[in-house]
Amino acid sequence: MKKRLYFKLFIGYLLFGIFGFILVSVVTSTVQLNYLQNHTAADLYREATVVAKRYAADYYNHNLTPEDMQEHIETLDDYLSAQIWLVDKNGNVLLNSRKPADMEHPESIEGFNVTDFGNKYFRIGNFYHYFSEDTLSVFSPITLNYQVKGYIVIHKPLTEIYTFNNHLLNMSYLTLGLLSLCLLFLLGLLIYFVIHPIRKLAKGVKRYADGDFSEKINVHTNDEIGYLAASIEYMANEMNTLEEDQRKFVSNVSHDFRSPLTSIKGYVEAMLDGTIPVEMQEKYLKIILFETERLNKLTTSILELNKYGSHGKTILDITAFDLNHMIKMTALTFEGRCKEKRISFELILTGESLYVMADMSKIEQVVHNLIDNAIKFSHNDSTITIETTVKNGKVFVSVKDTGIGIPKDSLNKIWERFYKTDLSRGKDKKGTGLGLAIVKEIIQAHGENINVISTESVGTEFIFTLPLAEKAASRIG
Repeated sequence: MKKRLYFKLFIGYLLFGIFGFILVSVVTSTVQLNYLQNHTAADLYREATVVAKRYAADYYNHNLTPEDMQEHIETLDDYLSAQIWLVDKNGNVLLNSRKPADMEHPESIEGFNVTDFGNKYFRIGNFYHYFSEDTLSVFSPITLNYQVKGYIVIHKPLTEIYTFNNHLLNMSYLTLGLLSLCLLFLLGLLIYFVIHPIRKLAKGVKRYADGDFSEKINVHTNDEIGYLAASIEYMANEMNTLEEDQRKFVSNVSHDFRSPLTSIKGYVEAMLDGTIPVEMQEKYLKIILFETERLNKLTTSILELNKYGSHGKTILDITAFDLNHMIKMTALTFEGRCKEKRISFELILTGESLYVMADMSKIEQVVHNLIDNAIKFSHNDSTITIETTVKNGKVFVSVKDTGIGIPKDSLNKIWERFYKTDLSRGKDKKGTGLGLAIVKEIIQAHGENINVISTESVGTEFIFTLPLAEKAASRIG
């Protein structure tokens, strides 16, 4: 990553600060100043209207002396901090809250024209060059008998509004600074809880891509990143296991092929060079044939298992068939081997017929492999029991022998490809170690389960399930 995420987050933080400052300095300042001006103008206009209606009208009706009028506007000046004028229609300032009244020589505002205010009741400027600074000026007409006699004009320096606006801006800058600190804190949390784990993920994935599966990704958060880390670790473990399985597969295949090939090669060379006399060649040709059949069986099993794969799916031809009949016919195929070891079958089958929904040819292969395995590890003069039972819409098939059993440390390994216990190697050299792996793949392809129960010197029982067909279920129900 080369810390590019850190750099991007830092740049984003700086841009936030810069644009935030510009926003407050330009946009917020302008909008805020306009609001203060309009709000202040509205307040002054209300006061000007009150003075025009109450006091100025009485003044023009001679109900209020100039001295009393002057006192009123001076009092209001102190309250509003604004200069108040009484101006006639010609622009003469008759009364000024900041100067003594001079009725004989009133101060004149050159160029005064009320129409200069336009459609507003206030204007901003130096008021016809009277003031040396910008001033907010508000007027309200004095009306008597529907005639305008003059105007009440109130002037307030904009410096006060600017000062107040600057105070508000300072508060906005302080708020922006606090927000920046909060954002910096959140940025730290983001780096610690998100960016840092992502960097760990990136380093871990790079190690896994380079083939190093020794270290785990040290991310254990209970969120999407933790879930992603766990998924990547699981994937890496599967890849490592697959790589180990491939090495083991090549090693096992090489071992299982080397032994018969060595025997075949040795006997053929002995026949060719005359080490084995002609009269004994038939015996060794039978051994060669035996080893050849073993190679053929091993090749067939590998090709069969390759149809399923460790995580793949196979296409099943699901039909309803009589499981009891299939078991009986499969057991008959072992009649010759059973006679040799004087082994008998005990078939405990539910009903005369028992229909299941499965791929008949593959389930026949499962039963064949389990019976073959039972005969292989059974003692002479023993019995193999095959039983079918129905429970909760499932058919349970059991193949049980009273043979040598399976060691406890081998029970979890018997499903592995090419795995053969030491007992099996000494008992039957023709075993390939693929029969039970094929059995499990077929049962799992059907979405069913298979389990094994075994005790050394007592025997072994394999139990697998199949879905009950509707016709069988109706009969049993």
